Amino acid sequence: MTIQTAFTYITGAISDLYDEREAANIAHIVMEYLTGMSKLDRIVHKTKILSPDQNQRLKLAIEALQRHEPVRYITGSSWFYGMELLVNKNVLIPRPETEELVEWMVHDAAHRHRLHLLDVGTGSGCIPLALKKSLPDAQVSAIDVSEGALEVARSNAARLRLEVNFLHMDALNTVQVAGLPEFDMIVSNPPYITQSEQTGMQESVWGFEPSLALFVPDNDALLFYRHISQMALSRLVPGGTLYFEINEALGKEVVALMEQTGFAEVILKQDMFGKDRMVKGKKI
Repeated sequence: MTIQTAFTYITGAISDLYDEREAANIAHIVMEYLTGMSKLDRIVHKTKILSPDQNQRLKLAIEALQRHEPVRYITGSSWFYGMELLVNKNVLIPRPETEELVEWMVHDAAHRHRLHLLDVGTGSGCIPLALKKSLPDAQVSAIDVSEGALEVARSNAARLRLEVNFLHMDALNTVQVAGLPEFDMIVSNPPYITQSEQTGMQESVWGFEPSLALFVPDNDALLFYRHISQMALSRLVPGGTLYFEINEALGKEVVALMEQTGFAEVILKQDMFGKDRMVKGKKI
């Protein structure tokens, strides 16, 4: 099978699951994974024959895609903020809108030095690693309740040679978080999808990405925002800031919660798609 034939084979095999554009994008990702060649190189060498090993890996990849497995779990990596990160089923696949949250923090941190930053519920480590990359003199820490996620995050830090202090800790455990030092900035992209919203999601998300990092009970959608806001109020220095990524349907509720907790200058911000996606508050 040639490179061009393999690309066509992939798009045809998943045409019932994805629209034409998304199927083509997935096929390009798989072909780069199989061949190690860029899109341009694959065009130039489109008649090149795949090796037996590549053909076998292609077969396995298509079978996984037809089971709705996300392509990034198949390739084992994903891009975030210009960094290639390892990902597996212990962590969420980083999303572009989370890059906007990082960009907001980096902008706010401009011309400030030796900041102490904390990411709560770090997953793959995408947020603290992007912050450390952009703010090299900052001291960056991150916590997660999942040992599997922390293993991925530490591997990413080692590969990228970025120093982040990863800690195994439950953000909902008030005794554990009370032992944290003070920070200038705290950020979290916590679980925020209610169980009832699962029916409207793609199976490739709810069927494979870790439910621990996705879902909250229908009767307590603000569970993590409430606990993390309370924790941040005690762990931030005066004037310190708390940043959240949020469920687009809960912008006003998160703003109200942060104001009730005691944060000032609370700002709700939209993402590139015009959806309520980020909130920032300041400790006074």
